[in-house]
Amino acid sequence: MTNLQGGAGGYTPGLAPQFDGTGNGTSDPMAQFWDQVTAIRDGITTFSSNVSRISDLHSRTLNTADDGASRQNAALLDDLVGQTRDLSNSLKEKIQALSQYPVSRSQDQTIRKNQTALLRQKFVEVLQNYQQVERDYRQKYKQRVERQFRIVKPDATPDEVAAVVNDTDGAGAQIFTQALSSSTRYGESRMVYREVQDRHQDIQKIERTLEELAQMFNDMSVLIAQQDEAIDHIQKTGQDVEMNTKAGLGETEKAVKHARSARRKRIICFWLTLAIVAILALILGLYFGLPGSRGHSGN
Repeated sequence: MTNLQGGAGGYTPGLAPQFDGTGNGTSDPMAQFWDQVTAIRDGITTFSSNVSRISDLHSRTLNTADDGASRQNAALLDDLVGQTRDLSNSLKEKIQALSQYPVSRSQDQTIRKNQTALLRQKFVEVLQNYQQVERDYRQKYKQRVERQFRIVKPDATPDEVAAVVNDTDGAGAQIFTQALSSSTRYGESRMVYREVQDRHQDIQKIERTLEELAQMFNDMSVLIAQQDEAIDHIQKTGQDVEMNTKAGLGETEKAVKHARSARRKRIICFWLTLAIVAILALILGLYFGLPGSRGHSGN
């Protein structure tokens, strides 16, 4: 799938944004995040509108009998399909960038996770709608080829019809050429053959679009798996940090208790020592202060 070149429907796709978490100069660190959420929503709306226009152009191509109008529709369709392809690439990159928006607060992490999941779901839904539109018109183009071939060869066998419709290895063109050579309505048959060739080209373009959509679905699945793995890693890291924090708090509480106990013991020892000194001083004071003790000392 090609890189982004242009947009449609008033939405201008661009390269995946580089977030710096500054909040576009505002006090809200999530301002940039919400700006991008709005841009992605607008892009998804434009994508859905493009798919509706693609469906309309397919319908016009099938229902017009004018060769000039048919070719004009084909040119418009090719241009719109290219724009829509570029838009899908841009949306995928922006959703991926949004999932990596730098946040620190736990509530912002939850917002980022929920908004990314919601936008991813909406994007997948419009991709599925586009896929269904292309499948439906692929079938309608094949039915048109079958009807046109039966104009040239009404008695065509189911195998011949299948070969012309699918044009496997050029077998359809060979069968159609043989039918033209035996047709009594040569002029009309040549016109039918040109239309069948145009419808085969339309079918091939639809096949390429369906392949691109299948790749886009695969890319989105890989993105979902990567995001889930990243979320699991973040959650595990958060749990480890929480456990380590709790363990650290427990050790701190133990240290505080030990410190308090040691301080209490030091205070008790201080007062015990002070009491012992006071008691000794009292005893000595009483002993030396007694009259007999002084007389004895004088003799």
